[in-house]
Amino acid sequence: MIYLDRPAWPARGRLWSHLISDVSLAELHAFAEALGAPRRGFDRDHYDIPAERFEMAVWLGARVLPSRDLVRLLRDSGLRRPKHLTPHPHPHPRPTPRRSCSCGTSQEV
Repeated sequence: MIYLDRPAWPARGRLWSHLISDVSLAELHAFAEALGAPRRGFDRDHYDIPAERFEMAVWLGARVLPSRDLVRLLRDSGLRRPKHLTPHPHPHPRPTPRRSCSCGTSQEV
């Protein structure tokens, strides 16, 4: 089943909801796609949904719950991915070290 909380989280001049599944991330991604939510809105275990899409999410079948119930459902389903346990890539990947070759080109080290 798909759930979301009411838009109450301010960011970038808007209010946002959290959209989750207690079944699978595949179900969550499929619902988000039907809702028209971009993949960049996915954050570890939920989608951030702007207030403008809240009514459409409910119309598509998402059930509205308080935020604390969303977290409980995620934990109980085993789909919760807390930020402190999720590895994040380095925010600014370092370029591959290179060395100059005598022929004027460079090679990876």
